[in-house]
Amino acid sequence: MTHKETITNRIQTAHHQQVADLVIKNARIVDVFNLEIFEEDVAITDGLIVGIGDYKGKEVVDAEGKYICPGFIDGHVHIESSMLPPSEFEKVVLPHGVTSVITDPHEIANVAGTEGLDFMIKDSENLTLDAYMMLPSCVPATPFEHAGATLLAEDLRPYLKHPRVLGLAEVMDYPSLQQSASDLLDKLTMQKSMKIDGHLAGLDTNAINVYRAAGIDTDHECKTREEALERVKRGMYVMIREGSVSKDLSNLIQAVTPNNAHRFLFCTDDKHIDDLLDEGSIDHNIRLAIQHGIDPLQAIQMATLNAAQCYGLSNKGAIAPGYKADFVLLDDLTTITISDVYKNGKRVIVQESQEKPSTLLAQQLTQSVTVPDLSGQHLQIPINSAEFANVIEIIPNNLVTRKLRTNVNTVNHSFEPSTERDLLKVVVVERHHGTGHIGTGIVKGFNLSSGAIATTIAHDSHNIVAVGTNDEDLLTAIHSLQDINGGLVVVKDGKVESSLRLTIGGLMSTEASESVYKSLKEMKQSLQTIGFQGHFNPFLTLSFLTLPVIPALKMTDMGLFDVETGQHIPVQFAHPQPS
Repeated sequence: MTHKETITNRIQTAHHQQVADLVIKNARIVDVFNLEIFEEDVAITDGLIVGIGDYKGKEVVDAEGKYICPGFIDGHVHIESSMLPPSEFEKVVLPHGVTSVITDPHEIANVAGTEGLDFMIKDSENLTLDAYMMLPSCVPATPFEHAGATLLAEDLRPYLKHPRVLGLAEVMDYPSLQQSASDLLDKLTMQKSMKIDGHLAGLDTNAINVYRAAGIDTDHECKTREEALERVKRGMYVMIREGSVSKDLSNLIQAVTPNNAHRFLFCTDDKHIDDLLDEGSIDHNIRLAIQHGIDPLQAIQMATLNAAQCYGLSNKGAIAPGYKADFVLLDDLTTITISDVYKNGKRVIVQESQEKPSTLLAQQLTQSVTVPDLSGQHLQIPINSAEFANVIEIIPNNLVTRKLRTNVNTVNHSFEPSTERDLLKVVVVERHHGTGHIGTGIVKGFNLSSGAIATTIAHDSHNIVAVGTNDEDLLTAIHSLQDINGGLVVVKDGKVESSLRLTIGGLMSTEASESVYKSLKEMKQSLQTIGFQGHFNPFLTLSFLTLPVIPALKMTDMGLFDVETGQHIPVQFAHPQPS
């Protein structure tokens, strides 16, 4: 059927001259334009809503008084953080009403460059879910670490022709932006009227001016009501994030009013498969917003129409003629209890997962972990017993860390971890090119009583990052990650207690989502054997200790990094003597 014939078919159906493919009857329609509820038939032809009124259909579904609302849209997500490739990821989020996502594949791009981008595009073809992509703007994220690849504007430009590529992903390198660095400007100007995402973690209001002057539209790094309002005041969209580590909704939702709600949308950013299955995705954001006093219709508007308008998806986000028939049937508006999900006018039935053979993947993706021979000597942190140390203090469920200066235990002029004081050793090992770069530091907040944990998920360069109570377990954890070609491990007394193999770039599994979920649950149990009792995800917290664009102290393979001063600093701190 030609495009002209398709339009003719839709017009005739809307005008009651033809019978619709599908009609939803007895549904209470969520009107995201007027924030009202009304009852009419919804007529669908060729996967598009063609009419609201009284219609006949080849297929008729009696909604029995359920609410019909648009499919939910995740405004910013790194699919890799689910530890699943797109083809498995959709099986997890579709039952939660998420029919479209705006994804930034910069995690796999930092490991494998264009090979990673090609994999994500190919694996997300022909899905039920619509996976739109923003091209990674910062690979590597900063010049202060070593990633697996470098992507320049000339590498990215060909991808702009792809119909699912919407623009440029989060611009995290603020110093380069502020200095109008040539390579970054090449990316910002690859295409006119290109959608560009921001990343304003810990930055002042003048930085908002800089981002807006560069044509950057969004931010998902707000932490307070005041920050959110400053961004909206300067014309930005604010994405309210509720992920596995950064849980910002309870603070940011206070900034939303009926007058400015159209500038807010929801995102998950980074969320593990266990949290996606246990809590949900954008449906979880909606429920939390309602619990914090937002009108249910307003919350649904933020999760649908607002996200669609932000990214120029003009035929998504509403139950109205001319919009894609992506919708959710809800039993209840307060609890957002999902009865059914429809995509392009077809009821979504999630198929049983099949394991994907890793032999089909490029070697650059499946052999991405190269670790030099290490000994305890490589992990030593020289500390004069008379001096203090710069220590990373984590904040549970937050990407931001604190800069702590304190005295530490030493043996032979080297730092000695203390479980009593909760001062542990953190290690970052470059794993892409075998350079031998190793960064070591001290961290407070994990509260492990023994053992070590390690992972190849280390935002955004994704080197190996490990935290532990002793060098032997740290070394075992680091080397075991090479043995399994990347993933997560828990070690105690020199023995691997549990592990999760993430063969695709050290970030994603080739196994079915159910298997990955089960393995993660087992790993949570094994964390108890090394004394972890915190109310946060230690692996995700560990993986963000390596992100040197979010304050205050972070670790890279080059050492301890002070985000506020933009430079590496020694662990040892010469404490000023009192005068």
